[in-house]
Amino acid sequence: MTTTTTAPAPRTAPPPITANTPNRLRAWATRAPLLPALVFMIVVTQLPFVATLVISFFDWNALYPDARHFTGLGNYSEVLTDPDLRKSVLTTIVLTASVVVTSLVLGLALALLLDRRFKGRGLVRTLLIAPFLIVPVAAALLWKHVLYNPEYGLLNGLLHYVGGPQPDWISNTPLLAVELSLVWQWTPFMMLILLAGLQSRSAEQLEAARVDGAGPWQIFRHLTLPHLRRYLELGALLGSIYIVQNFDAVFTITSGGLGTANLPYTVYQSFYQAHENGLASAAGVLVVIGSIIIATFALRVVSSLFREEVSR
Repeated sequence: MTTTTTAPAPRTAPPPITANTPNRLRAWATRAPLLPALVFMIVVTQLPFVATLVISFFDWNALYPDARHFTGLGNYSEVLTDPDLRKSVLTTIVLTASVVVTSLVLGLALALLLDRRFKGRGLVRTLLIAPFLIVPVAAALLWKHVLYNPEYGLLNGLLHYVGGPQPDWISNTPLLAVELSLVWQWTPFMMLILLAGLQSRSAEQLEAARVDGAGPWQIFRHLTLPHLRRYLELGALLGSIYIVQNFDAVFTITSGGLGTANLPYTVYQSFYQAHENGLASAAGVLVVIGSIIIATFALRVVSSLFREEVSR
């Protein structure tokens, strides 16, 4: 009687342990707490944008939902060729450029003032920052009723005190009325960025320039302005991102009338008043694309600022 013995099955070798395994586990352990926030951000921001992008390719009126049909790039072509929409794009550009440039100039002047030492500087700095901390709708209501009102507004009250005219500010200069309210609110933001740039200047260079006989204007022109170039670019880019998307001031002060309707307000009109979901989505996508382009340049400026600070 012969017995047959079967050879034991070969054991599979365990996966090799490399030197990078603990590092990978540590990296995943570090990233794991951020995964819920990442999922939340994707669900809240990216999925609605994808839905908006899909709707922008359809001719879709909310009053006639069964009549919707695929139109391709037709909505985008209408946005770019419609006279009213093109006018809103031009208004958006004018509004953004005027507010950003004026805020930068005033912010630079205030930053140069606050860079000096004087009694009560902390209190003055806090008061100047306050407009930026006010809710945008509240700031617009403040300007509309407290300052611009032709009957009891502060501006006409001051003009009446000196015997001046009593204009209706919103009716006579509607776009300027919106611009002034935005400049008042965004100048503190520019001031903070430029003040940070002023306080990062090299004290040795300034002292050496003074020893060599350079005056205040020469120091400002040849040392301060070149040093603030990156900060000016950053303020302009960040301000443009937010003001391009501004809706509160236009809606609250003028309700988009008298030639003040910018692109975000036109999107609102197309969606909530004309019920043109596809057209409003196409205009919204164009706003997002413009904001992304500006934000890309802003991120590059921020990265260059960090590199300059690290290299010091």
